[in-house]
Amino acid sequence: MSVHLIGGGATTVADAPLHASFVAEATLRARHAGRAQARVAVISLHPEAEEKAAALGELLTAAGSGSAIEVHLTAGRSTEHVGLGALADVDGIAVGGGIVEEVRAGLEPVFGEIRRLVADGVPYLGVSAGAMIAAKGSLGGASRIRGVVVSPEDPDDPGEELEIETGIGLVDVAIEVHVAQRGMLSRLVAAVECGMVAGGLGIDERTNLIIGEGGLQVEGSGSVWRVQRTEGGVLVSTIGG
Repeated sequence: MSVHLIGGGATTVADAPLHASFVAEATLRARHAGRAQARVAVISLHPEAEEKAAALGELLTAAGSGSAIEVHLTAGRSTEHVGLGALADVDGIAVGGGIVEEVRAGLEPVFGEIRRLVADGVPYLGVSAGAMIAAKGSLGGASRIRGVVVSPEDPDDPGEELEIETGIGLVDVAIEVHVAQRGMLSRLVAAVECGMVAGGLGIDERTNLIIGEGGLQVEGSGSVWRVQRTEGGVLVSTIGG
């Protein structure tokens, strides 16, 4: 089974095909377990969590192409930590977006269980912040490194230093999202160049990076940007697009 990472922006029923490969994997696992319907945990830790969880659940249902799935919605904030019950007997795990620090903090108590389930064949889908925290080292939401502005600043909260926190650990390199749309490639390049992370993958909106046994696959309308350290600095290349 695979890890599916969407760079954000895919929020309408028209975007359902971008989620189809995840739903197909969850459905296949359910069949192997003898279940007629795939049970998918849909988790949102967002300021509008109930609305966002329901919307993601609808997208996944629409992506099933007639194969009914059973969604289990969990909605809350980082102060309401996700418990093991949200992940019980599931065939897929989908984590939506929000403030990346809050999404990471809310899910941190079940990081180990998510790793165990994915290793056992449960596919993971992360959207926006849900994709960022899939990494071993999760980028925060700040825009400065050592005081230097490396990406567009949030006018409501400027001047914060970028920090790296422990993520779920499903992906070895850092994950950046909303890359082309929000000018986030520069932040990923700077983080790799200064050694904060060993390497990174940046995902455009409406783009799904699928990481499985067969390597990397890209679906959707955008690109995935690979950032690597080299002897002379940093090498940027693209996958897909």
